[in-house]
Amino acid sequence: MMTAATYDRTWHMVKQLALPEQLQLLENLTKAVRRQVDAEVKTYSIMDLEGLGADVWQDIDAQEYVNQERASWQS
Repeated sequence: MMTAATYDRTWHMVKQLALPEQLQLLENLTKAVRRQVDAEVKTYSIMDLEGLGADVWQDIDAQEYVNQERASWQS
C-alpha cells in the first residue's frame, strides 16, 4: 500500500513532466492496469452451467413435460 507521502512525491514528479511525457505515462499506466484487471477477471464457459437447476427437473419425465406443453398450445 502506498503511503500518502509516497503518493505526494510521485504526483509531484509527474507534474514535473512535459505534457507529452504525462500523456505517455498515462497511456502506459492505463495499459498496465488493464492487463492486471484482465488477468483477474474469470472467464466462463457455457459448460459451467452444466447441471444448474437439475434438482428442479429431478422428478419430471421429459417426454411427459413436452407433451403437456404441446397440449397447452392447442387450448
